[in-house]
Amino acid sequence: MGINLNPFTWWNGATIGTMIYGLRGKRQVGEDALGNTYWEGGTTPQGTTRRWVIYQGANDTSRVPPDWFSWLHHQIADVPDQSLPAPRQWQKPAVPNMTGTALAYRPSGALEKGGNRASATGDYEAWSPDA
Repeated sequence: MGINLNPFTWWNGATIGTMIYGLRGKRQVGEDALGNTYWEGGTTPQGTTRRWVIYQGANDTSRVPPDWFSWLHHQIADVPDQSLPAPRQWQKPAVPNMTGTALAYRPSGALEKGGNRASATGDYEAWSPDA
């Protein structure tokens, strides 16, 4: 989004206030394949260590991979690289939600794909309140 909007808009990524004041005294614990950075420091009112993510690009929670989601929500104690097994060969990498983008799934009857649906097969019978 550029340097002009970033200091003022939180939805384009971390604001300059977050970078200067919010991360002071905190430590970066890791980074995922999408470029998001993960931080730890301070305590919550419940007494647990505070954890959060600084997104690379738009702030969208679907851009947090499942292993880092587990770390953020205290489901695992240590960072995913150290506490989880290596991914299996057949596992696909996490993909953010593509709704609203050109890469979104569109079935054959969608307007973006021409809007042509298959004809009804004749086994449908409409409901009538008189019947």
